[in-house]
Amino acid sequence: MSHDCSSPNADGGVYYFDARGVARRFRHAAIFGALSALTAGETMRFYNDHDPLPLLQQLAQHFGPRLELVYVARDPGEIILDFKVVS
Repeated sequence: MSHDCSSPNADGGVYYFDARGVARRFRHAAIFGALSALTAGETMRFYNDHDPLPLLQQLAQHFGPRLELVYVARDPGEIILDFKVVS
């Protein structure tokens, strides 16, 4: 599955975040910051090279039910998740 990171906003309030281009030591902070900037109804489509299970636990603790998570793709080397702010 390919995507175009040159377009920051897709139809319907979906914003793209490709973690593969962010230095590992900055990733979690960048992800938390990006998700905190979203408003209700907006979605961040997240691209990563591995399944970020520890990060998902941290996000669940921090955002609780305000953030919904849906896997778009869960293939080795290509993980795509949609994080949607619901309230």
